[in-house]
Amino acid sequence: MPRPDTATTYVPRRQAAPKRRWARTALIAGLCVVLVAAVVAGGYIANLAALFNDRSTTIAGVFPADEGRPAKPVGDGSRNILLLGSDSRGEGLDTAENKGESGERSDTMMLVHIPEDRQNIYVMSIVRDLWVEIPGHGERKINAALNLGGYPLVVGTVEQLLDTQIDNVVSIDFEGFGALTESLGGVTVDNPVAFCSGQAAPSCFDVGPVNLNGTAALRYVRERKAFAEGDFQRVQNQQRFVKAVLNRFLTPETLGNPARLQQVIADFSQYLSVDETLDAGTAAGLALQLSGIRGDDVEMFTLPTGPAGTGPGGASIITRDEEALKALRLALKEDSLRDFLANEDHGSNAFGGSITDDEAAGEPADESSTRPGAAPAVSPRGAGE
Repeated sequence: MPRPDTATTYVPRRQAAPKRRWARTALIAGLCVVLVAAVVAGGYIANLAALFNDRSTTIAGVFPADEGRPAKPVGDGSRNILLLGSDSRGEGLDTAENKGESGERSDTMMLVHIPEDRQNIYVMSIVRDLWVEIPGHGERKINAALNLGGYPLVVGTVEQLLDTQIDNVVSIDFEGFGALTESLGGVTVDNPVAFCSGQAAPSCFDVGPVNLNGTAALRYVRERKAFAEGDFQRVQNQQRFVKAVLNRFLTPETLGNPARLQQVIADFSQYLSVDETLDAGTAAGLALQLSGIRGDDVEMFTLPTGPAGTGPGGASIITRDEEALKALRLALKEDSLRDFLANEDHGSNAFGGSITDDEAAGEPADESSTRPGAAPAVSPRGAGE
């Protein structure tokens, strides 16, 4: 059963102005007819829920102790989901084992903010080398929190950084991206920077529309060393990929095809780990609240930062932009990310680039990174350990 805060009927405190979405309404109505018919035919929705619960992994105890956690304003209906990407089976020299690292790292971190009016979804990437205060451990790179204290410390670190409460945690093994694209028949992204990724039989991506499927999708979202701006380009590539997946998933060809939808859930959910409160019933209730969302309603951006710097031992780090962080915290508290992003003073990335403009993400580290068979070049700034 859905939790009370994810009921299928939702009335926000502040009703947003209605949008003209006649075509969208017709599409949703058509999909509802298909789904209702499927339910009558044999409990289709119940089967999907059971499939999700059976294939996904539940993580116990992901939240820190209540004492000291940021409190949500009374009646706040917005929702914050912390999305973590793990690369436990990464290839080549970019794995923790081959780099001589020990322990587990959360190299991909996104905050998914769903506003109270359910009219948009905001996805904010947090770069792995951001220098932050990790509770009880002093200042370190944010991606060290998982190894130092597991999921509760990751949640506590992000909550302290943003002064906002996390409602759910979802961890995705990168291998799931390959399975997801195969189930969807591939996705297309508009790639702004040519690069190659992979040591053996590399995948190369030209400027312009590129199709991502299977191994190519994995390499596209993993690569960071081929770019002068390292992880900033990688997180924008990941954002581009997520949006392409949403655009492919939220179509009649997928949602209106019971066999394909079941296959997508079966293939992808086995790579998902979720907190104890995010079962299939809760997820379904939230999905129904967001039934009008399409790819264009998903706003992607990167946490604004200060410049690149050097930490203890000579490690490359990304410093914080305290002024931008102050404005971001207020926007999360007031559920006003739209206004934050519309403000030209919302900050930039470590190299002065836009936090929202895909085209401003960076350039290859050198020309060899775009040649087939060439090993990705190591970024000279901010991407290394």
